[in-house]
Amino acid sequence: MSKFQKKQNNRSNTSKASGRNTPFKKRISKLPKNKVIKEGMRLNQYIAHAGICSRREADQFIAAGLVTVNDEVVIKMGYRVTPMDAVKFNNELIKSEKKRYLLLNKPKGYICTSEDPKNRKTVMELVGGACKERLYPVGRLHRQTTGLLLFTNDGDMAKKLTNPKHGVKKIYHVLLDKNLKSVDLKKIVQGVNLEEGTAYVEVATYIKNAPKREVGIEIHRGKNSTVRRIFECLGYNVLRLDRVYFAGLTKKDIPRGRHRFISEQEVAMLKMV
Repeated sequence: MSKFQKKQNNRSNTSKASGRNTPFKKRISKLPKNKVIKEGMRLNQYIAHAGICSRREADQFIAAGLVTVNDEVVIKMGYRVTPMDAVKFNNELIKSEKKRYLLLNKPKGYICTSEDPKNRKTVMELVGGACKERLYPVGRLHRQTTGLLLFTNDGDMAKKLTNPKHGVKKIYHVLLDKNLKSVDLKKIVQGVNLEEGTAYVEVATYIKNAPKREVGIEIHRGKNSTVRRIFECLGYNVLRLDRVYFAGLTKKDIPRGRHRFISEQEVAMLKMV
């Protein structure tokens, strides 16, 4: 027996003889007794998992009386439901689904809506059969804009990535009808006045080893078509606009018109944005 083992045995015998608890027993004794484990999931979380909205928005819908559980209106915050409960939103049965995150390399000619009254092509046609869960695009891309578009049924994630205060990083490759003047490149960085106010970009630069009508734009905030309107305001026509980076995700190994589910590591990264 080693000296260390003998020392430990002597301590153990001393503790028993004195009636004192061992350090291990002391730690165990501090655990809460009769701990109550709550069953089920919070109602607002259940609604968010169903892809309806974020949890904060779900609280508002619950308070407004738009949610029923087993045909009874529930307005109590923190109410919990189990898989056996029938939850309805606006009188339609909903189910909490597995979270899915899909990345599409969007081609031209598709609009970012679930349905279109004019029967134009929508991005849902490209991802409709990817999984049994119903996914929704996070934000929008112009009909003629190509590149990265994220889909998910995670309402909280979608809300976070589209909220301007989070400043999600997006990078675009822009092809113009003519070379961009250096003076206009400086104007873009300084800010361009649009109808809704001044539009700012974090970085604007010429593409390396390419004509000066090809420009890279990094933007963290902006409404739909902001990049296009910046160049149009300065007298340029955008021939091609391609989003090559979104919240840490890239188009690597995704051909145009194809998609893939993102990895667990990429999901974790998005949650840290």
